[in-house]
Amino acid sequence: MTEATLPGFQVLRQTRASQSFAVVGAVLVIAAASLPFWGESSWMREFVEIACYFIFAMMWNLLAGYGGMVSIGQQAFFGFGGYVMLMLGNFWGVNPFVGIVLGALASALIAIPVSRLAFRLQGGYFAIGTWVIAEVFRLSFSNISAVGGGSGTTLTALRGISKFTRESTTYWMALVCVVLVVVLVYLFLRSKRGLALLAIRDNEVAAKSQGIDVGRMKLAVYIVAAFGAGLAGALYFVGNLRISPNAAFSVNWTAFAIFMVMIGGLGCIEGPIIGAMLFWALNKCFADYGSWYLMGLGLLAIVVTIQFKQGLWGYAQQRWGWSLFPTARQLKLDVANTRR
Repeated sequence: MTEATLPGFQVLRQTRASQSFAVVGAVLVIAAASLPFWGESSWMREFVEIACYFIFAMMWNLLAGYGGMVSIGQQAFFGFGGYVMLMLGNFWGVNPFVGIVLGALASALIAIPVSRLAFRLQGGYFAIGTWVIAEVFRLSFSNISAVGGGSGTTLTALRGISKFTRESTTYWMALVCVVLVVVLVYLFLRSKRGLALLAIRDNEVAAKSQGIDVGRMKLAVYIVAAFGAGLAGALYFVGNLRISPNAAFSVNWTAFAIFMVMIGGLGCIEGPIIGAMLFWALNKCFADYGSWYLMGLGLLAIVVTIQFKQGLWGYAQQRWGWSLFPTARQLKLDVANTRR
């Protein structure tokens, strides 16, 4: 629990709750890995859907909640990753499960020139600009006949693979991606670079005065967020087996990510987890109500943000001190050394 010892104090980085959760989480992951051998195929499909929601929301939270860059165009990388995976599989014979990683890498690479345009804008202009960029992506792929144009196309690279193999491999890929995203984001936020990112979010001028390379840090986070969004997109369309521009580049993806993060808690790892599970449950129960369902989501978001400004988990953390993924450093009086 102790990172370093100061005269009369201890610097704490973990809590008993976080240590206990780490053990419980490891057990749950091991148990979840065996699901394909005893569970229903529908359970695996539902988990893959939740995993895609969570990964996408986690990346938006990293970008906006920790980096202060509010984007409403992350669906550009979500769809781009999905299309790259499909083209690699259908046209070049690349295994779609390998294509998931390659699609994510392609999204990260395309984010570099995109950032040169997006970073010219600030505040609300940045948010609107990213949306416009995503629309350019959508219109571009809508005019590519090789991938079905506006109507989309089907992933044919998985033909000949048994249903069990396809669904179980997709499920395991989703499980691995979820674990890696949580662990890597957690370790990043606990590092010096994580502290630098928080400093940039709070005050760019002050962060720059302390020697932080603001431009490079924001670019790195933007690329990482694009990689995660592309990973979620490629994974989603491997499970869905079909892609279209309207589905891949819909602004609803970012709207839903904002909903999940704001409901669960902005600027904490637990927030997207809670938000993704709640959104999935609401989607399964009320999606058939169409526009009334969307209005209900908006009303719920308004109520939660008014009553719980830090989200559901943020409120629990403030009220009871719960923290499953503690990233802050806390000073505690070392009673034993003080007495000496």
